[in-house]
Amino acid sequence: MHRRSVFLALAAVLTLPGAAIAEPSPTRGGTLVFAVDAEPPNYDCHANFSFVFIHPVIPHYSTLLKFDTANYPQVVGDLAESWNISADNRTYTFKLRRNVLFHDGSPLTSADVKASYERIIHPPEGVLSVRQADYAAVTAIETPDSETVVFHLQWPDAAMLANFASPWNCIYSAARLKEDALFPKTHVLGSGPFVFVEHVKGDHWIGKRWDRYFLPQKPYLDGYRAEFVAGAAAVKGMESGHLMAQFRSFSPAERDEMVSAAGESIEVRESPWISYLALAFSATSPPFDDPRVRRALSLAIDRWQGAQTLADGTFLKYVGGLMRPGTAISMPEAELVKLPGFSRDITASRAEARRLLAEAGVPDLRVTLTNRKDVPIPYGPAGDFLVASWREIGVQARQEMLSTKDWQSALETGRFAAAIDLAADYFDDPTIQLARYVSRDLSPINHSGSTDRFLDALYVGQAMSTDPRARARMVRDFERHALTAAYTVPLLWWNRIVVTSEKFKGWNITPSQYIGQDLADVWLER
Repeated sequence: MHRRSVFLALAAVLTLPGAAIAEPSPTRGGTLVFAVDAEPPNYDCHANFSFVFIHPVIPHYSTLLKFDTANYPQVVGDLAESWNISADNRTYTFKLRRNVLFHDGSPLTSADVKASYERIIHPPEGVLSVRQADYAAVTAIETPDSETVVFHLQWPDAAMLANFASPWNCIYSAARLKEDALFPKTHVLGSGPFVFVEHVKGDHWIGKRWDRYFLPQKPYLDGYRAEFVAGAAAVKGMESGHLMAQFRSFSPAERDEMVSAAGESIEVRESPWISYLALAFSATSPPFDDPRVRRALSLAIDRWQGAQTLADGTFLKYVGGLMRPGTAISMPEAELVKLPGFSRDITASRAEARRLLAEAGVPDLRVTLTNRKDVPIPYGPAGDFLVASWREIGVQARQEMLSTKDWQSALETGRFAAAIDLAADYFDDPTIQLARYVSRDLSPINHSGSTDRFLDALYVGQAMSTDPRARARMVRDFERHALTAAYTVPLLWWNRIVVTSEKFKGWNITPSQYIGQDLADVWLER
C-alpha cells in the first residue's frame, strides 16, 4: 500500500483522547483475547511496576478509588461508595460498599483496606512495596466500623486523592495477610470483576467472570485470555483477528502495517504517555559512585537526534525532564537544554564528557548495560542507541539482556552497573513521578540506590505545598539537581499507540497503560 493510502486508512480508524463516539448498548458474553509482551514476574500488586503485571492480573482486583477513563483524570469510587476530605486536607474518610466479596466468598471490610494500605506504607520484613514513598504523609489508619476507613495525614498532600486511585493498590484479604504477608506474591485472591483460572507459564493467563461482583450486570465479558506474545507475532495476531487488543502500545511502523493489512476491522487510538525510558547507574559502586562518570555518560547521549531516529521503529518520541513534556509543570525547553545531557550541541557535550571521564581517571571506561530482553520495543533499539552513543566518547559497552523477571530482580537488588529502567506512572503529579529519585532507604523504586537528602527535602516540600507556584519552583529545583547528579536520567518519553479490534467496545485510551484495565466495562460487539 502506498504511503498516502496508509495515511488515509489510518485517518479513518484513528481515535484520539476526548473524541466522542456514540456506541450501542453493551452486550454480554464472549472472551476477550489480548496480547501481553511478557508474563508477570510474580503476583504481588504492591511489588510490581510493569504493564506485564497490570494487564493480565489487575482484572482480579479492586482498589479504593479508580480513574474514570472516559473523563480522565477524574476520580471515581471503586470499593469506596463515597468519601469526604476534611477542610485542612489532612483527613480522608471513605465509606465502603456493603456487598463486596472476595473470590473465596468472604466479605471485604474496612479491615482488609487497612491491612492492605499498612502493607504498602509499612511493609513487613521480606515484603517489597515499591510505591511506599508516595504515602509518607499518612500517619494513621482507623476503622471505626466495618464500612468506614479513615486516613490521617501529617501534611496535606496534593497527590493523595490520585494515590488512593492507584491501580497498584490492590486490596487483599487481611486474614490471608495475617497468615502470610507474602501470600499475594504466589496467590491470586481479589474482589475484582474476574476470577483467576490459570497461568500457564510462557503461554497464557485466563480469567472468568465473577458472578458475585459488586456492580450489577458487570462484567459483560464471560472471561479473558492474555497471551504472552510480542512483536511480529502480536501484529499477525491482530491482523488475523485472533487477538483483539494489545493495551500497551505498538510502534508507528507496526501500526501502519496493521492498518494496511486489516483496514477497518481494527481501531487505532493514540495518546501522550506518562512513561519514559530511563538510564539508572549503580550510584553506590565504582565507577558510578562518582558523579562525573554518571554525568559523562548522560552527556554523550544525543537525545534530540534519538527522538528522530527511534520514533518510527519504537514509540520513543519526546525529549523531556522528569515531568511529562507539554504539561503545565514540565521544564521548558529553554531551561532543559542548559542541563547536562540535554543540550542541542552534542559536539560540545561529548567533549565535556571525555574531559569528565579523564578527570575521574577512567578515560577507557568499559560498561555492561543491563537491559530487558522479552519486551523488545523499545528496549532493544534504546540499548543499541546508548551503546553507539557511548562509543563516540571512547566508552566500550556491552548489553546484558535479561528476561523481565531477572531484569526486574536486578533493578530491585542493585545487581547492575548501568541499566535501562522504566519510569511509568498513572497520573501527572510530582509526588507520584519523582518518588523514584528519593533516597533508596525511603523509596524502594529508586533503583540507583542513591542517598540524597537535598532531593528528599525538596520532595517532601513540594508535596506539602499548597501554593502551586511555590510547588512548581521546588519541582524545578528538584529536576535541576537530579539531572545534574545523574543517579538516574531520562532517555526519551513515549507516545502511546493502541490497536484493538473494531468489535472491542467500552474502553478508553488514557496517558497511562496502567489504568482502565480491570475490564469491568468492556464488551464485544456480536
